[in-house]
Amino acid sequence: MLRGALLAAGGAATAFAGSDHVKHWLGWDRPPLGGGYAAAADNLGAVAHGGVQIHYFQPTAEKLVALTFDDGPLPDYTPRFLDALDKAKVPATFFLVGRHLEANAALVRNRLDRHEVANHSWSHDDLATLDLAGARRELERTHEAIRKHTGREATLMRPPYGHLGGSTVLAADAMGYDIVLWSHQMRERKYATDPAAQAQDLVDSMRPGSIILAHDAGTKRRLVALEALPTMIEGLRAHGYRFVTVSELLNSRASVS
Repeated sequence: MLRGALLAAGGAATAFAGSDHVKHWLGWDRPPLGGGYAAAADNLGAVAHGGVQIHYFQPTAEKLVALTFDDGPLPDYTPRFLDALDKAKVPATFFLVGRHLEANAALVRNRLDRHEVANHSWSHDDLATLDLAGARRELERTHEAIRKHTGREATLMRPPYGHLGGSTVLAADAMGYDIVLWSHQMRERKYATDPAAQAQDLVDSMRPGSIILAHDAGTKRRLVALEALPTMIEGLRAHGYRFVTVSELLNSRASVS
């Protein structure tokens, strides 16, 4: 989605917010484009590529799926998710909170070889409520933490809560980021006591090019994602799906134009 289409997309999201079908497909309980400052691009010299892309799904002819995790790294769960992914030999994309990475870098040291790292802000504030300078500071601090502790340059970001304001989009654009939302998510409240049902729900509703949201931090209900992973991975592989990082999904040569 080009930045020029953002207002139209926001209107569409609002118009369809009450649709159970759309909410089931997108995995949102509210529209992803939320309030905050509709920041103007006052300094076009700060724009990196003038057409930040916003992705929640990648049409593809190949059965590819991208598994993503938000909010870590934190001690309680992140190592357990990494263990499960290592056992299954599945890559994922981790959207890291900068302050968590700064405090817990040892948790992921030498453990991210098959995985992608991306930006999920410094403090997990709602970027849509910040002005452009504030949103950019959140992203810049995390970008530097990712570079410092992983030696990598992040190219993707996900706004906390999936909220997009004008300032968020412009800050991402100024830093050369594309924005990644999601098409499916682990429904941790609904399936908190039934990981098998959560796994089956995802297997049944998956489509090629899907992006799955899970969390490797938070309350105990997050564990439904951990407990559902083996069954979900096995089920999707049985249906011919292959797990890739978000960047691999977006760059797939099998993408449908």
